[in-house]
Amino acid sequence: MAQPARVRVERLREASSATTLELFFDLVFVFALTQITALMADEPTGLGLLRGTLLMAVVWWCWVGYSWVSNLVKADEGLARVTILFAMVPMFLLALAIPESFTDLPGGLHGPTVFAFGYLVLRSAHLVLFWIISRDDPVLHRQVGRFAPTMVGGTVLLLFAAHTSGTAQLLLWGAAVVADYGGTLVIGARGWRLNSARHFAERHGLIVIVALGESIVAIGVGVTHLAISWPIVIAATLGLAVSASLWWTYFDTAALHGEHALVRAQGDQRVAMARTGFTYLHMPMMLGIVLLALGLKKVLTYVGDTEHHTLSDALYGAPLWAMYGGAAMYLLAHVGFAWSCYRAFKVYRLAVALVLLALVPLVANLPALASLGVLSALLIALNAVESIKLSQARDEIRHGEH
Repeated sequence: MAQPARVRVERLREASSATTLELFFDLVFVFALTQITALMADEPTGLGLLRGTLLMAVVWWCWVGYSWVSNLVKADEGLARVTILFAMVPMFLLALAIPESFTDLPGGLHGPTVFAFGYLVLRSAHLVLFWIISRDDPVLHRQVGRFAPTMVGGTVLLLFAAHTSGTAQLLLWGAAVVADYGGTLVIGARGWRLNSARHFAERHGLIVIVALGESIVAIGVGVTHLAISWPIVIAATLGLAVSASLWWTYFDTAALHGEHALVRAQGDQRVAMARTGFTYLHMPMMLGIVLLALGLKKVLTYVGDTEHHTLSDALYGAPLWAMYGGAAMYLLAHVGFAWSCYRAFKVYRLAVALVLLALVPLVANLPALASLGVLSALLIALNAVESIKLSQARDEIRHGEH
């Protein structure tokens, strides 16, 4: 044990895997994703998508911090267990306040302040835990000290944003995101530690599963109050096919390639790869899934709510851009992930992402169900083409010796 009993922690080893406590923590995170999707669904405009994007960036950074600290010490042992269980409280309160994160609702506490305060407590608990467990590593301890101002800066900006509105509020939120993401980039990778590549890759794979689960929930939630019908059955099937296609895109080979590359890397190179490929590039993957979930939810509402819509009604505007743009963002993040981790250029994914963006003005003239069908067909075709064209490399990574 690296610390006295009163601050007991257990160091993570290379062969370690994710703990049930980390999965428990993720359940609170998935509630935050659901809240972000619901917020954008209530305001399906460009402004609503921008707010959802800023929220996703802030919430993701909270999760990321704990993914790094739990790669140093076991999350379910000693001080780490207590801290993570405590951190779930502000994380849950932050998620509860998401509907009021920009605009306070009448009555009760001031929503934007509750959100900012939850963020402050959540990030502070992470920083204190990091500071304590790094005391026997002077280099890491100094790096944590350099990291602290980025956390303070982001939190202060969110607190200021809580008492503003309009453009000023959006700018302060944007500045908070820049302070966190940019500050971490500026202080560099040298000095951080990554004890287990397997654990780190597994944690990110599990959180992708969590987000994909939220997209499935969005499919169901959109029609739970409506009578089941053939259009709903078809739309739900197509929506599930889309979510399954995104699962295939990540877990068929990309996740394995990323994990193996991270295992091979050592020292600062491993840290830099983890920071770029996982911490930074998984954020647009997650955002893409959340945006897609918004689009799927709207399509199910269109085809199921016959009182307000007909089957010929087209999905258009922000919800359509969210659905197609979210899928494109997910694929583009994969292109960056593959290149940053194992220097593979995913040309098919890049091509499909560009096609999806180019198709938006065209599918805006199609019925909502047809636009979902086109998206589903393209994603299924992408996975089929990659499986055939890259069959040898696919077989090696999935069944070879590593």
